[in-house]
Amino acid sequence: MASVIEAAGVVLVRRTKARGTQVCLVHRPRQNDWSLPKGKRDPGEALPATAWRETWEETGCHVVLGAPLEQQRYKVDGRPKSVDYWVGYKARGGPGFRPNKEIDRLEWITPAKAISRLTYPRDRGLIVAALKLPRTSPLIVLRHTSAMKRSDFRGNRDSKRPLTKEGMAEAAALVPLLRAFGVAEVHSSDSVRCMDTVAPMAKKLGTSIIPETLFSEEVFDRKPKTALRRLKILARRPRPLVLCTHRPVLPDVFAVLADYFGISHKSSVLNPGLQPGGMVVFHRRLSPRGRPDGRIVAVERFDA
Repeated sequence: MASVIEAAGVVLVRRTKARGTQVCLVHRPRQNDWSLPKGKRDPGEALPATAWRETWEETGCHVVLGAPLEQQRYKVDGRPKSVDYWVGYKARGGPGFRPNKEIDRLEWITPAKAISRLTYPRDRGLIVAALKLPRTSPLIVLRHTSAMKRSDFRGNRDSKRPLTKEGMAEAAALVPLLRAFGVAEVHSSDSVRCMDTVAPMAKKLGTSIIPETLFSEEVFDRKPKTALRRLKILARRPRPLVLCTHRPVLPDVFAVLADYFGISHKSSVLNPGLQPGGMVVFHRRLSPRGRPDGRIVAVERFDA
């Protein structure tokens, strides 16, 4: 049986006072078609990172991913292909579009014109679905990457236990995934293994890590109610953020967020057994004023 070709793409949207809502389409001269920005997954790459990278390569735009859209499945030369899509919002930065052999034209046009111009009918429903979604801001709960075993650690305080070499590599590999969701604030348990997990992302952003002592194993055990009150405060912060913590803390964190957002505790997405470097992304709905309103549009899980 032929292996599945994995790819990812974006319904790229921008909104301006002068022109209203517009959607980005790209033209591929080889196929002579109009389509949405998309491309094949690189080995070991998370699909949201693929969507971000391919959009940047094809359009020259930086994008912030919002909620996921329906996966597209079809065959290419007899091989099955799956394409995961997200709604994406044009962000500042990027070199701008430069015509090349793969993409020779790019157009920002109204949704109606975009739906009419798309070559493949399967793409048209994605635009309709994307424009029905409200703007979102992610709250990402991240488990630290691979750390030294407790039995191998010679220090007196477990909070000083470091990442392994593998864990350091895993931390660096998280950057494209966190960047895809537009993470702007980096929060972390003050344990070394958590701080080092998000250090590459903080460096990429040129920002400092915000220590969250309450979400270390030691302090959480003593002050769980205080920590969970703090979690609700973080859930109301409007900017995209990541919170790095520990496996033993996750059950309570997910239970509180499930209640806060009205999600079933039985949802498999909220299984606390995340692998090191795994994360859950809560796509929080924003009010017209740009503040989280206590509702979510989608929840995604990415296990390392």
